[in-house]
Amino acid sequence: MRKLLIAAMVLVVLGVAALLGAPAFLDGRLNTVIHPAPYAASAQARAAHQTLFVADLHDDALLWNRDLLQRYDRGHSDVPRLLDGRVALQVFASVTKTPKGINYERNSADTDSITLLAMVQRWPVATWSSLLQRALYHSDKLKRAVADSEGRMVLVQSRQDMAAFVQAWTQDPHRVAAVLATEGLHPLEGKLGNVDRLFDAGFRIAGLTHFFDNEVGGSAHGIEKGELTPFGRQVVARLEAKGMLIDLAHASKPLIDDVLAVAKRPVLVSHTGVAGTCPGPRNLKDDHLKRIAATGGVVGIGYWDGAICEPSVLNIVRAIRYAVDTVGVGHVALGSDFNGATRTPFDVTGLPQVTEGLLAAGFSADDIRAIMGGNVQRLLLQSLPAS
Repeated sequence: MRKLLIAAMVLVVLGVAALLGAPAFLDGRLNTVIHPAPYAASAQARAAHQTLFVADLHDDALLWNRDLLQRYDRGHSDVPRLLDGRVALQVFASVTKTPKGINYERNSADTDSITLLAMVQRWPVATWSSLLQRALYHSDKLKRAVADSEGRMVLVQSRQDMAAFVQAWTQDPHRVAAVLATEGLHPLEGKLGNVDRLFDAGFRIAGLTHFFDNEVGGSAHGIEKGELTPFGRQVVARLEAKGMLIDLAHASKPLIDDVLAVAKRPVLVSHTGVAGTCPGPRNLKDDHLKRIAATGGVVGIGYWDGAICEPSVLNIVRAIRYAVDTVGVGHVALGSDFNGATRTPFDVTGLPQVTEGLLAAGFSADDIRAIMGGNVQRLLLQSLPAS
């Protein structure tokens, strides 16, 4: 009996250890690169890259059980690697729900894979049953990293914050600005007042939908793929009144149309592809590219297969070239989708290869500065809340 009890206890301990180790294993399996670091780039490209204010519109690192301030050999980014890649500004997204069996074509809102991840990663118990609490937890996680970073990471919530950061970065670029975004507005839990709670928690970019339809409107990957709901219209008005930027990544085509019809401020798409180089359910056609640009917004080109078909530097540059030729260089940016269960050509330290690709494609130095981060810097300086 005693031996059986000891054996049972050993199995429990091993089971718990395996369960606790599962998130790191999953992180390593889902967030991969085609080519491992270090990354080769020409001396000309590296020199040019070192002059850039690089900004990326989408990273899901907050989802995973990692310390943002530590260097890892898994995933795509952390603060040490962001600094190695010359990234001056990173938008961190809060992923709060993903359907089981996730796919690009058709997902319902009836299941959720994040609940188990929250449990095994030992998020606060309140996050196990509340999407709003998950978003607030991600906000706290980012703020703790900022507080512990000794100035290497700065939370940007206003135009004033942004201007101060740019000035400080110009003197010493060994720092990265962090902006907080939602990956869908299901954390509102159907309550308009929760827009204010997200704003107060530091969220400044609001993705409306993710992989399923929600109370705000349709997803490009949902069941109905519908338009902006009456509640969604209230949400859009409240977001604009608060000075939060609306992100149409993952939005259905009718939802994009409806938002563009009522938006009074610039609209962005944080991470996407363009249908002109890679057809797909969420990749933007020329009409939407032009209408988003007409708001003064920007479109972040992604690095993974759903955005550019075969992930490569050549295809990233090809999508950028198409978007620039369609709407002008002032409306195109980077939107990696790092750490979003994606396979990319490189981790963030490989960004000089994109600079090299843009040089080879004939982009001017001014164009490269705009694409690699200048456009995002301008948008945030113009469109974040004043203070």
